[in-house]
Amino acid sequence: MVAFGMLGRYFGRRFLTAVAVAFLTCVALIAVVDFFELTRRVGDRADSSAAQIGYLVLLRLPSFTEQMLPFATLIGAMSAFLALSRRLEFVVARASGISAWQFIGSAVAVALLIGIAATTIYNPLSAAMKENADRIESELLAARAAAIGWNQEKAPGTIWVRQRGNDGQAIINAQTSSNQGRTLTGVRIFSFDTSGDFLERIEAKTAELQPGSWRLTEVSIFSPTKSPRTMATHLLSTSLTPEQVRGTFSNAATLSFWELPSAIELVRAAGLSTARYEIQYQLLLARPFLLATMVIIAAVVSLRVFRLGGVGRMVTIGVLSGFLLYVASQLSEQLGDGGFLHPVVAGWLPVVCAGMIGCSILLHQEDG
Repeated sequence: MVAFGMLGRYFGRRFLTAVAVAFLTCVALIAVVDFFELTRRVGDRADSSAAQIGYLVLLRLPSFTEQMLPFATLIGAMSAFLALSRRLEFVVARASGISAWQFIGSAVAVALLIGIAATTIYNPLSAAMKENADRIESELLAARAAAIGWNQEKAPGTIWVRQRGNDGQAIINAQTSSNQGRTLTGVRIFSFDTSGDFLERIEAKTAELQPGSWRLTEVSIFSPTKSPRTMATHLLSTSLTPEQVRGTFSNAATLSFWELPSAIELVRAAGLSTARYEIQYQLLLARPFLLATMVIIAAVVSLRVFRLGGVGRMVTIGVLSGFLLYVASQLSEQLGDGGFLHPVVAGWLPVVCAGMIGCSILLHQEDG
């Protein structure tokens, strides 16, 4: 077959080189933007340095670039196909009786291999580094908030959960979570007694889950009937288990492809929704086919003889098609997370639809 012969290997090498260049360009751009963003957020701390911020950027990069991989594949495939068309190499291949399906077969095969490696190797590395980055960023932001006198009343966190303990119920609000939800930063707790009456408000720098309790550090307690109190540590009883905390606080992006099946079973056993974890798992399973779909979209808009004109318009259409596929994927993911779509449908529907449309258009272009 041409896809695995000498000509196919040549096309495959050109495609792989173009994708590598596009991916490294995305890495460089993301690193620069993220460095300046982190400098703005934590750079005013006296103990922060460019080296520390750079290390945090390095930890965050794999997670960001993992999301950019489909776009890098699309741009790389388009640039490779356009270069081959401009040099009339595709024209020669067509003249020798080779169809477009044959000489893009090697690129599709390479894209599938890249997707498999990204799911099984790069994703676990990205998840581990993302978890470490979240922990360091939580510590930096908590220290910065304490240094500037951050007012939690005016800056509520994005994490909310109601829990039950030995002394009654409590509502926990936190800025960030790490360690798969077992460590919270920027914590504010509203405590109620067993009859539902308000008892006190607790503010703490961090909260770490222990068996049967949260261990709070740098604590301030405010009560309607007592003077404000401060203490180094404080224990708040809880009935939450590590599995329930993982299902409530943790980010599915911090779990690797290999960890997701067991996490889904643990969260399901705890009686919590597993939708976001199942969707993440399905998205990772679909990633090789998503990259192959990007190659097909690139072929649709790039396999055009330069002398016929309209190349710029076709490239624009290709970029917009990739963006629309990304928007459709995000919309499908949100619908799945909200329970409107089954996780398998949410993960695979955009890829399948885009692949079918791309193949249909390419069939029409080649075979009429």
